[in-house]
Amino acid sequence: MPGRKSPGPEVKDKAQYEALRDKGYSKEKSARIANSKGAEHRGGKAKKYEDRTKQSLYEEAKKVGIEGRSKMTKAELAHALRTN
Repeated sequence: MPGRKSPGPEVKDKAQYEALRDKGYSKEKSARIANSKGAEHRGGKAKKYEDRTKQSLYEEAKKVGIEGRSKMTKAELAHALRTN
């Protein structure tokens, strides 16, 4: 980002650090995440919503507290989870 100072040599993954800062994370949290061991290998293991059952989408919606989930279709549950 223009005008922003370099995070310094203590940050191992400067691109990830800058992306997190752009999302609004604090300097400390961004540095902690960018320096964490194996951070580049985490994530991406969950199935696509379309590949999951309506029941599993319903349970996920229940966990995050989506209102009106009992009357939603599978597509509506997937949309609600994506935009929540």
